[in-house]
Amino acid sequence: MLQVNFLRDNKERVLEGLNKRQFKNLELVDEAIATDEERKKIQFELDSQLSEINKISKEIGILMKEGKKEEAESAKSKTAQYKESTSELKLQLSNLEEALLNILYQLPNIPNELVKKGVSADDNEIIYQSHDVEGLGEGAIPHWELAKKYNLIDFELGVKIAGAGFPVYLNKGARLQRALVQYFLDKNVEKGYMEVNPPHVVNEASGYGTGQLPDKEGQMYYIQADDLYLIPTAEVPVTNLYRDVLLDEKDLPIKNTAFSQCYRREAGSYGAHVRGLNRLHQFEKVEIVRLEKPENSYAVLEEMVEHIKEILTDLELPYRVLRLCGGDTGFASAMTYDFEVWSAAQEMWLEVSSVSNFETFQANRLKCRYKADGKTQLVHTLNGSAMALPRIMAALLENNQTEEGIKLPKKIAEYARFDVIN
Repeated sequence: MLQVNFLRDNKERVLEGLNKRQFKNLELVDEAIATDEERKKIQFELDSQLSEINKISKEIGILMKEGKKEEAESAKSKTAQYKESTSELKLQLSNLEEALLNILYQLPNIPNELVKKGVSADDNEIIYQSHDVEGLGEGAIPHWELAKKYNLIDFELGVKIAGAGFPVYLNKGARLQRALVQYFLDKNVEKGYMEVNPPHVVNEASGYGTGQLPDKEGQMYYIQADDLYLIPTAEVPVTNLYRDVLLDEKDLPIKNTAFSQCYRREAGSYGAHVRGLNRLHQFEKVEIVRLEKPENSYAVLEEMVEHIKEILTDLELPYRVLRLCGGDTGFASAMTYDFEVWSAAQEMWLEVSSVSNFETFQANRLKCRYKADGKTQLVHTLNGSAMALPRIMAALLENNQTEEGIKLPKKIAEYARFDVIN
């Protein structure tokens, strides 16, 4: 969440950033500033009246001691009038604070200056590509057919149990999933991330804390009876570990990694691009989350990018890195890098990871601060997928198919304890 003082002091920059995002409701910036001005006026009036009540109360005590009962009663009457007025002011103040918060919740983060203006994924910048890519040629089959051929994934059984988008992994398919999860976690722990095992449901405050609410409310599974949400990513519960926490400078950086199931409604997703593992309602993912001092966060973002590159190199998959344009950058992010792997049978790029710097946007919602040199300030939060399983699985199956079966990369074969699927 943007701070209203930032909107007021940097209005031109804010409007430029929102335009870069193709954000249409620019009037919200002026509404937020005007609402805050009115809030400050009411707060000043309330503080003045409360001060006057305190002053008169002291005078009443003196008057009573001096036996000036009539004057004391007159002062009490004036105090009663002030109390009635302050009650009304408190109500006005509460309404204005709520209105301001609702406005601020609707404003996305301001993109970093390196983020280019753009409308959609077509405008994203390719920063790096590991290999020239091409299809496997005639006879190559997509992962959903490979999964059926080798009895790795049963999509129809998932439909029977839950519906489309909930696959059932079988035999070496299930073992490969488990091997990938363990490899990703080990790789992250080796880089200094502390592993945590968070809940898979969160309350409303947690959803607001990381920016999923209200922006993505329709994409989250909601458990009405308990007023809880199924998590779309481990980012939400892990980052909320630090909600309403005041850290010391020596506590930073904080580096966490977590494995979880992820649940997304993916409402409105149809077409060939969602076949098989390309888009699911439930999938497994390993996440990395960092809390950093502001001056370090962009160097750390690049460090996280290099970490994901190492993982994809170990997986022996052709990949590329994109810096997202303003129109494709997530609501809470100031800068995001996407990683895509090449799906050789489908002959298309599949997104497998996003690494983002949220600057203070989440921390302001979370009230996550740290103290340094006697001053308290907001941390910067960052996260990344390290990594999401479904499309990694799809690319591993498709890119490594041979006449003898699917040959696994050496690193993953060590974890899976088999090197070929046949």
